[in-house]
Formats: sequence, structure tokens, C-alpha cells
Amino acid sequence: MSNNKKNDDLDYETTGHEWDGIQEYNKPLPKWWLWTFYACIVWAIGYTIAYPAWPGISGATPGLLGFSTRGNVEKAITDHEAELGPINDKLASVELTAIADDQELLQYANNAGGAVFRTWCAQCHGSGAAGAKGYPNLLDDDWLWGGSIEAIHETVSHGIRNEVDDMARWSQMPAFGRDELLVEEEVVQVVNYVMQLSGQEPRDPAAAEAGAEVYDINCSGCHMEDGTGDRFQGAPNLTDRIWLYGGDFDSLYQTVYNSRFGVMPPMGGADLTEAEIRAVSVYVHGLGGGEASEE
Repeated sequence: MSNNKKNDDLDYETTGHEWDGIQEYNKPLPKWWLWTFYACIVWAIGYTIAYPAWPGISGATPGLLGFSTRGNVEKAITDHEAELGPINDKLASVELTAIADDQELLQYANNAGGAVFRTWCAQCHGSGAAGAKGYPNLLDDDWLWGGSIEAIHETVSHGIRNEVDDMARWSQMPAFGRDELLVEEEVVQVVNYVMQLSGQEPRDPAAAEAGAEVYDINCSGCHMEDGTGDRFQGAPNLTDRIWLYGGDFDSLYQTVYNSRFGVMPPMGGADLTEAEIRAVSVYVHGLGGGEASEE
């Protein structure tokens, strides 16, 4: 039984709902709105037939028109790569040191290298390449393995201390304290001496004096007698106050006691093409700390 009733003042029926003297009218939708609604339903059905729409187990229905946003993107990438093919081939084959002599190639390498860096390198070295604790600053002229274009290319290609590439850069600092190569007193002494080497005020001057002998016996083989390091071994310079993990007493203590073992993955092979590796090498070399060729 319907609860609708006619309003005495208007020609519209009400739904029978009333609250505080307010009645709800039972007015029909406007014809134009109703037909527009029906047209939208018909259009939506047609759209799902013509274009990919209905999800399935392994993918959506392809649609009668065969439209694919993924396919369009893949085609655009393929077309773009084909367009850049000649200059990428040139970049991949020319001598590394000759790239800087070709202004067109150099400009392309810097632009492409910047894109590669922001995609693959910024997560560790920062978007501005200033690095972070444990990740080298690429803007200065302090390089563990060399800052020439050839050295940077080798580092990017093969990485550092990874177990993926047999040609990875490799160095290993002993954990002097953890592995009981030095007693606690000797660790403290050599840490104080290293602080003194870098021009800092040691926490204990007497310990620093004793640490000179500990350093000479255990550390000078890699870091050199004067503390300037050895790039060939990836041994950092201890005199320039540029620290990868920090140069305060506590940070240096942890480094000497437990050692550090930073790893960089190789970018060659499946990750980047030779042209992309060269492009990002050129980009990093030009950030401010790049050095002249090794030749």
C-alpha cells in the first residue's frame, strides 16, 4: 500500500515522509536529464566494447579497436631510441677522452647522463650529487679510486665490493678491534693519532703520540706513512678532513674497530647500456671534481 498522498496546495504527490512540517515531494526527474543519463549508459557500454576495459585473469579485454596505452608508450620509446641511435652509437664507440672535444656529443652526454644519474644514482648520492654519510660526495675533488673520466667510467661500469662483477673495485679494511688485531688501548691510540693527522685536536694527546707507532705498523701500508692514502687500493686520504663515515672520535673509533664495507652495484650489463654508462660518467666528471685523463 502506497504512503504517497496529494499535497492540497500543489499538484505534486509526496513520498509520505514528513519531518517537522517539511514534506518530501515525489517529483519526476526532468526528461532531458533522464535521456542524458540513458545516453551515458549506452556510451559506456560501447566504450567498454571498443577499448580495453574489463579485467581478466591475465589482463583486460583488448577492445575491438586494439588501443593500448602501454603499446603507445612502447612505440614512443622505440621511435625515440631509433632517433637517438646514431648519436648513442657514436657515444659508445668514441674514445672517452675525445668526448669533450665534440661539443654536440658532450652536450648530449651531459643531458643524457643527468637523466641517468637522477634515475639510477640519486638514491645514494643525492639529487644534487652531494652524497650522504657512507655515500661519496661527487662534487668535490676527493676520489677513492680516481676522478678521471676513465676511472669514473670503470667505477660506474663494475661497481665497488660487489659479488656480481668480477672486475669490481675491491678493497678491505681489517676490523682491528672486532677481530682482535689490536687491543682496546691501541684502537684508542690510533684513532687519536688519525684525528691529529687530519688537523683536529685529539681527544687524548698522549694517546695520539703513542698511536703514531700503531699507525705505522698497521695502517701506513694502505694509507701511506703521511696519511695521504692510496687511490690504487681505494685507501682514503686521512689528512684532508673529508670523511665518508665521519671524522669525529666516535665515528673513527667505529671505523677502526669494526671496519667499513660500502658496496656499489655494477651499472654495466643488464642495467645500463655502454652509451648510458659513458653519459653518466661524463655527467659526474663535469660536476666539479673531475680530473684530467690518466694518460
